[in-house]
Amino acid sequence: MGAGPGDPDLLTVRAAALLAAADVLVVDSRLRARFEPRCSDRVQVIEIAPAVDGAGAVQVGCEDDGARIGCAADELARVALEPLECLDAISAAVRDGKSVVRLLDGDPGLFGSFEAEAAACAKAGLPFEVVPGLARATAVPVFAGIPLTRGAIGDVRLLSAPRPDGNADFTAWSDWHRQLGEAGAASSTLVLLGIGDRIDEVASELLAAGRPGNTPVAVTVDGSLTSQRTVTGALDRIAAALKAEHGKHSAAALNGDTVVVVGSVVERRSELSWYETKPLFGWRVLVPRTKEQAGALSEQLQSYGAVPHEVPTIAVEPPRTPQQMERAVKGLVTGRYEWVAFTSANAVKAVREKFEEYGLDARAFAGIKVAAVGEQTAGALRAFGVVPDLVPSGDQSAAGLLEDFPAYDPAFDPIERVFLPRADIATETLVAGLVELGWEVDDVTAYRTVRAAPPPAEVREAIKGGGFDAVLFTSSSTVKNLVGIAGKPHASTVIACIGPQTAKTAEEHGLRVDVLAPTPSAAVLAEALAAFGRARREAALAAGEPVLRPSQRRSTRARRAK
Repeated sequence: MGAGPGDPDLLTVRAAALLAAADVLVVDSRLRARFEPRCSDRVQVIEIAPAVDGAGAVQVGCEDDGARIGCAADELARVALEPLECLDAISAAVRDGKSVVRLLDGDPGLFGSFEAEAAACAKAGLPFEVVPGLARATAVPVFAGIPLTRGAIGDVRLLSAPRPDGNADFTAWSDWHRQLGEAGAASSTLVLLGIGDRIDEVASELLAAGRPGNTPVAVTVDGSLTSQRTVTGALDRIAAALKAEHGKHSAAALNGDTVVVVGSVVERRSELSWYETKPLFGWRVLVPRTKEQAGALSEQLQSYGAVPHEVPTIAVEPPRTPQQMERAVKGLVTGRYEWVAFTSANAVKAVREKFEEYGLDARAFAGIKVAAVGEQTAGALRAFGVVPDLVPSGDQSAAGLLEDFPAYDPAFDPIERVFLPRADIATETLVAGLVELGWEVDDVTAYRTVRAAPPPAEVREAIKGGGFDAVLFTSSSTVKNLVGIAGKPHASTVIACIGPQTAKTAEEHGLRVDVLAPTPSAAVLAEALAAFGRARREAALAAGEPVLRPSQRRSTRARRAK
């Protein structure tokens, strides 16, 4: 199966389905972290990861239940590209009726090990299917804003160098140099793979073969990932251009996955670059919420090119005295309430868990009206099988819910009581408002919120040292708790707040608020941060300055100070 150029979202529909259903995943170590989360929890992983031990012998990382297989150094190229040393384990799994997925970089049929691995399966009598993937050679240039042809016609040559660590024999290298010479003498668009940090050598050979020195060249690292970077320049100056860039773009940062395009098509990048120009491209954005709470928000940030990093600032625990909650749930089943009003996804979770404790499900809500404070809470209810009757049409807050909540009318409401499951630290605004509307409220502590454990040391250091470009605060408590467990964000970090009260709390903690959402919504807050990033980018371009992330500006100032 082809993994595509890097981003797991670029898997084909067929590949994603097979990966989710896989019993065994055979994968190179550099792909594992990105693609294993697309598998089920029960998947068995066989990892192919070459490494060198202290004696200089190569240990091939074909690991299954802790077993490792060793090989001689001169076998590295073959074993690093093929999981043939694991063929016995693969065969046993297939014969046991298990689904085995071998995940390969890019497209298996292009400069990959498909031929050798498929031949091994055929020889072993194992049935197999091939699922193509997006080829790095064609997909990465598109992510860099470079069309490989102009219109429907064009001449494109794809060349892949012998692997730098492959110990390739003389014939492979002589063929490579011959092909480079032919490509240099022609006018074809060239796409070069696997040249690593040898760009200056390759450029010299192309120039010697006749390519003009002013031929445009683009070098793209980490194609399709939010760490993607593209450096452009003329063929006779591309090595110098790479060295002039910041450290991450220097020759030392280049690797076998680097894609180089040579030809006039590179000129189109200035107009067609779409990925690296996203408003928050490459920004590390701290989201002080759990992964479950931040799901939709993180996805939205990713659509702007950001790299969200969730850090929980609160932990949820059961109430100290569960009897009140137990009585309320029993009252819900026996018809004590006209409405149940949920103010958070955590409240939904608490009620759902109590239902499951009693062997109940969503049918227990039959005949009861249900309100949700916002779309995230409504989503948690729908996942439970309950469609809310009321979600605020305006602000998704307690005040917004009160604006739309109906007043009690004895002519239409047979029961005048509302069940309000909430956190132990919730304000009294909603209770007071409901009482004012004529309702009796059972205000029940469904869960307690406590400060979460501090994040790992490297995350704390990144927060205090300016390693994050922005932080999104969605409540006053997230400000207090983040500062309490991890320290105050660095002055270079962009601070974005969901509303005036949250902004006030941030300022009280010595933070400069850069972005304030016009309406108190997490989605609107993310939009506001994207607008801030876009304006910042446009200002840098208008001033003729490089477009740098906030964390990069901090690093630049630190270097100048030295």
